[in-house]
Amino acid sequence: MAKESDASAQATTREPVIRLRDAELRFGPRVLWHDLDLDVAPGEFIAVLGPNGTGKTSLLKVLLGQNSLSSGTAEVDGQPVHSGNPAIGYIPQQRGIDPHTPMRGRDLVRMGIDGHKWGMGLFSRGRRKKVDELLAAVGASGYADAPAGTVSGGELQRLRVAQSLANDPSVLLCDEPLLSLDLHHQKVVAALLNEQRLRRDTAVVFVTHEINPILPYVDRVLYIVGGHFLVGTPEEVMTTESLSRLYGSPVDVVRIGGRLVVVGGEEECVDHHDLPDDSVDIDGTVVNR
Repeated sequence: MAKESDASAQATTREPVIRLRDAELRFGPRVLWHDLDLDVAPGEFIAVLGPNGTGKTSLLKVLLGQNSLSSGTAEVDGQPVHSGNPAIGYIPQQRGIDPHTPMRGRDLVRMGIDGHKWGMGLFSRGRRKKVDELLAAVGASGYADAPAGTVSGGELQRLRVAQSLANDPSVLLCDEPLLSLDLHHQKVVAALLNEQRLRRDTAVVFVTHEINPILPYVDRVLYIVGGHFLVGTPEEVMTTESLSRLYGSPVDVVRIGGRLVVVGGEEECVDHHDLPDDSVDIDGTVVNR
């Protein structure tokens, strides 16, 4: 127990790799979220949950420098967010590749190293070695030379994980990377991401609708609903009381065989204007208008 306490104390003294202060994002009159303060430590695994349209992917786009905050500040690795930040690795939502695309698995991974360069330039021996190492790390060496459009969904996500790690990022942003994968491949990819973040001390911000495949690895949850949010451990946030308060309507959270089942949330989501003014997050931060 003392060791766990010591480890927690050490984690809190480390400089965060992501820092949001008084962050607000709105599109016209619509507020996606506001008053968001969040520090993410190196190696921390954050799950971002909430109904469709609440700003989960938009949060990733803020950190990627693609969306600008309406107010507040956002930093990655101690610097203001900006596009093309090499400190960030990014895994987009699962989407297929045309089977006739003339690109091998290793070419897809290589794009994580020099895909931003016109024509990708000359491929040095050192970069070729780096690609081979990345392929081996995610268990994709066996189909590295297969056309990328012909591999399975799970195999393609392994390649995308390797691509996202190409520049040894401090932060890994994941936008529904398990979407459309079967349960087996969800577990495989989730375990792979966890293995890589532990090995590299990479912070993971993982947007998802389904927490169960990643639940064993999650340190904290950011749950966004109607402009408000909760931040805390899964045990703190994923409860009937916490989510009912956040949604402003009854929500039931039950555990069945080690899995979390949430009943009543998304279909009963209310607009942020109808939520109580005294909503607070788990850490005690007031979240009001």
